[in-house]
Amino acid sequence: MPEHVSVYQLLGMTLLVLVAVAWALGLAYMLRRGRHEAALWRVAHGLPALPHQRQAAPGHESVELTAAEEHAFAGLVRQLGSGR
Repeated sequence: MPEHVSVYQLLGMTLLVLVAVAWALGLAYMLRRGRHEAALWRVAHGLPALPHQRQAAPGHESVELTAAEEHAFAGLVRQLGSGR
């Protein structure tokens, strides 16, 4: 033990370190438990501001083009392809 440090200072520093460690462990425990409970609540209740999401994806959608639309699309593709 250093000569310039009293017993009370050592005991006080030890107590402060122990209290800081206990506080950090308690905080970590509370945050971890709170995160787990929040995740369980979100799974059970969902987010009320968002609409209910479908479980399955919608079917594949397609549109038949007329001959004029196909011709216009082909011209657009040629125009964009020659721009490089």
